[in-house]
Amino acid sequence: MSEFTYTVNATEYPPHMKHRVIFETFDKLEPGQAMLLVNDHDPVPLRYQFELERPGIFEWEYVERGPETFRVRIGRVQG
Repeated sequence: MSEFTYTVNATEYPPHMKHRVIFETFDKLEPGQAMLLVNDHDPVPLRYQFELERPGIFEWEYVERGPETFRVRIGRVQG
């Protein structure tokens, strides 16, 4: 079984849809589950948005930090 319940490759979506798809995917996670985000740049603004919109219910861990590919494990915790 995969460590990740879902994988979102943000490079496959147009810019106006990326964050919406990521948050919709995160919202499907149960506590203890995690998703993998794949991106072509460091998603720091997305992390700030998570801190504002989903405070205390997510974990953020870099699996790969570029320079060309960024992979982030975003986990859901009890909130």
